[in-house]
Amino acid sequence: MSVETSNIPIKNEQGSFSEVPGSYCVRDISLAEEGRRLIDWAEANMPVMMHFRKEFEKTKPFAGYRLSGCLHVTKETAVLIETFKAAGAEVYWSGCNPLSTNDAVAAALAAVGISIYAWHGNHEDFYWCIDRTLDNRPHLTLDDGCDLINTVHEKMIEYAKNDVIGGTEETTTGVHRLRSRSADGKLYYPVFAVNDAETKWDFDNVYGTGQSTLDGILRATSVMLAGKNFVVAGHGHCGAGVAKRAAGMGSNVIITEVKATAAIKGVLEGYEVKTMDEAAKIGDIFCTATGMKDIIRKHHFESMRDGAIVCNTGHYDCEINIGELEEISVKKRTIRQNCEEYTLKNGHKIYVLAEGRLVNLAAAEGHPSEVMDMSFANQFLCHVKLVESHRAGVKLPIEVIDIPVEQDEYIADLKLKTMRLSVDILTQEQIDYATNYQEGT
Repeated sequence: MSVETSNIPIKNEQGSFSEVPGSYCVRDISLAEEGRRLIDWAEANMPVMMHFRKEFEKTKPFAGYRLSGCLHVTKETAVLIETFKAAGAEVYWSGCNPLSTNDAVAAALAAVGISIYAWHGNHEDFYWCIDRTLDNRPHLTLDDGCDLINTVHEKMIEYAKNDVIGGTEETTTGVHRLRSRSADGKLYYPVFAVNDAETKWDFDNVYGTGQSTLDGILRATSVMLAGKNFVVAGHGHCGAGVAKRAAGMGSNVIITEVKATAAIKGVLEGYEVKTMDEAAKIGDIFCTATGMKDIIRKHHFESMRDGAIVCNTGHYDCEINIGELEEISVKKRTIRQNCEEYTLKNGHKIYVLAEGRLVNLAAAEGHPSEVMDMSFANQFLCHVKLVESHRAGVKLPIEVIDIPVEQDEYIADLKLKTMRLSVDILTQEQIDYATNYQEGT
């Protein structure tokens, strides 16, 4: 594999690095034109972000600030990055998953001066890429999965405590880890929980994950979903989105859960609810969406039907225990792109998609632009809040901060207007009625 570089630390044959300061590291800079077309397409479908770009490129609130981001390098992420740049930020970026970088998009960003360190398949260099985004000591961090924030907190403790203004976290797994870090007294700067915004997880997680996950499964396999037993591990926002879309394609959906209320919701949606031990025996397609390790393990693989398809749409690849699958396999081969066939000792074949990593990003293109429009609007506005507070000398509490309801409503209202839709407005009499505790029945 060749990787295009520009003034960046280069690996030598021994695996060490030179000390040359860097600007980018991508697979092939000649892909920039293709990447630019993809970004143009995303911009046409992200009107809220383009509204912010037009507004904030005039005032440039990020002038003088450095921002490091670790998030899937997709065409939608490129819109976010270039909006930060237009608003005055000096941006450094890496991908948050070894298989989720679109090399053409990465090249397009490098071509316009973004310091980006990302290429599809950078397994061995994943954390090296994150380290490069921190070489210039950013004021702000933007994360998806907490790898960047953890790196700052573990490798640059004093810097994290004294110099970083704040950050944001995009996904469920990352927010959980940040709340645990905060509870342990090991969070050193404020971080906004973007994932927990209504305009993020009720849309991005549900509709984005649902559509893009099925897109990834179909690209990797081309199988028919109708009539299949489709097992979804986890019925949270992401799992619910996958289940809903699978059911819409004619699958018989089976939910596995550890949370009783989530399981009941699945039942009331018309799905079967089983343990994974039970589901493993009858499932045709398995998709994990839990954020927890070892959801599908050795004994599950051993009881699966011949030809079962297994994939993951949670954040990390640890949800499927690939190591244990390899232990009970006698043969492994690549059947098609993002689809590996494991032949078990019992003769059954199991098909694992995208190496057990995010199937919607590794085998497809991630969430549609329209839904990422709101998620990334939250990311952008939270960072505006961070720099505005810093300039005003206001210190935000060092904790995981929820998105204000007002921001959620503002973004939703903008999005609705771009869809040429509107909502009713309460009259003053209705407002008075809603707040009058003396009103009877």
